[in-house]
Amino acid sequence: MSPADAASNRPPRLALVMPAAGNSRRMGGARRKPLLELHGIPIIAHTLERFQPVGGIQQAVIVAHPDDVPTIRTDCWAQLAALGATDLVPGGARRQDSVARGLAALRPDIDLVLIHDAVRPFVPRRAIDEAVRMALEHGAAIVAMPVPDTVKRADGDGTRQTVPRADLWGAQTPQVFRLELIRRALEAADREGFECTDDAQLVERLGHEVKLVRGSYQNFKITTPDHLRMAEALLSQPGRDE
Repeated sequence: MSPADAASNRPPRLALVMPAAGNSRRMGGARRKPLLELHGIPIIAHTLERFQPVGGIQQAVIVAHPDDVPTIRTDCWAQLAALGATDLVPGGARRQDSVARGLAALRPDIDLVLIHDAVRPFVPRRAIDEAVRMALEHGAAIVAMPVPDTVKRADGDGTRQTVPRADLWGAQTPQVFRLELIRRALEAADREGFECTDDAQLVERLGHEVKLVRGSYQNFKITTPDHLRMAEALLSQPGRDE
């Protein structure tokens, strides 16, 4: 926030940008992952529901695959709007293109943007709140978890090196940034021809520290049929992390 806003103690204005424009190659099937159903409800609706209790969200932008935009408008936009979605825009060829299009739909008075994968429907709400708090204080924060497995660097089909994992974390979402900071990071990447699939990496390239917030191993990205089966089982469990 600007010094004037901080002095006036104005509540921060938040926006959610939810990339949902991937091709879902690893999942297979006729529908892309965000529109697949868990217990009869599209995954993207389950994900959006996790953000309903978050105070201060002024906009929730769905960035969909261009081919899915008509289907979403016809089949489930009323459902998504009831859960807080405000805008539907077509995504681009790369994740950073889709994120940029989502940011372009935001009002100029937004302070913080939460970027969250449409197919992570089990993000803990306390992690969302903590990431927002840290980003308000430091400008950038991401939800992540320590890497639990031994990590090998491979050469073809053989191992070459075991990588110490003591300081390795697996990035999750939401990733939360001051709006002007992530816009500047995207502009720099575009100008310099840099491509990546992690929003925080773009901010790191500017020399800006990104704070870590502990998430949950349940906050996985639904990518394969196995993940879909895991999600169905998890959704059936009582007392999940809220």
